[in-house]
Amino acid sequence: MTATSHLDFIVPRSKQAMAIALLQGPSLFLPLTGKPISFPPIPIKSRALFLKAAMMEGTEAAKQEEVAGKKKIFVAGATGNTGKRIVQQLLAKGFAVKAGVRDIDKAKTSFSDGNPDLQFVKADVTEGSAKLAEAIGDDSEAVVCATGFRPSWDLLAPWKVDNFGTVNLVEACRKCGVNRFVLISSILVNGAAMGQLLNPAYIFLNVFGLTLIAKLQAENYIRKSGINYTIVRPGGLRNDPPAGNIVMEPEDTLYEGSISRDQVAEVAVEALIHPAASYKVVEIVARAEAPRRSFEELFGSIKER
Repeated sequence: MTATSHLDFIVPRSKQAMAIALLQGPSLFLPLTGKPISFPPIPIKSRALFLKAAMMEGTEAAKQEEVAGKKKIFVAGATGNTGKRIVQQLLAKGFAVKAGVRDIDKAKTSFSDGNPDLQFVKADVTEGSAKLAEAIGDDSEAVVCATGFRPSWDLLAPWKVDNFGTVNLVEACRKCGVNRFVLISSILVNGAAMGQLLNPAYIFLNVFGLTLIAKLQAENYIRKSGINYTIVRPGGLRNDPPAGNIVMEPEDTLYEGSISRDQVAEVAVEALIHPAASYKVVEIVARAEAPRRSFEELFGSIKER
């Protein structure tokens, strides 16, 4: 077994050999006489530059190998208020991320740290499953959907994004062979069945083109797709830091309450880690009086339907 030095992890052995030759001064053997011809050693400054370049190349190769070995997650809506937090938490957990965005240049300004594990691709959920499949590619192991329409006078906007857009993502997953899908939805999507038709939040959220109904239809499509899903239904979304612990309940249970987007992102990321989150719809809010529970316990408390 060949001994391995610390340098082997930084600079390939071929580069090491070249560097050592330069340090010692190269020599050649004449084919007829067998006598070596020595050349003057390369100046110290040049040797240092070569060694530095060799080490940088080796380090870059090591980084690329490390990124290639990480699970890559495609995030749709990566520059949104919740999507951005999901991207950040995925990276913090050691995942590689492929951020699906409509404007790559604008997206890069939102993530200025230049993380090598973060890749930007152009993706618009309203443009059909074929283009989305190209964006997701064959290197993504899961998809997280954190898209959401922007309120406008276009009453079809919720259906274009929250319904048809999500359906397009599901179909793109099928084309790519991706079998893990996490959707950020909302509590009260099934408010009518819960007897919450007069709930002010249900009324308000449906003012812009029946948003909750559009989300519910998308949820139903995912559940019938055969793909391993986790549907996360948060309460009212806050941009503030977390205040209180996460409360997780089965579908069609919560009709009030709020939660920090940071905690929503955390639940989405943890759903990818814990098998107990598979094929489940979970509703979440945060409450100051709630006990702190592990995610294994939280997901494990929800029955699969």
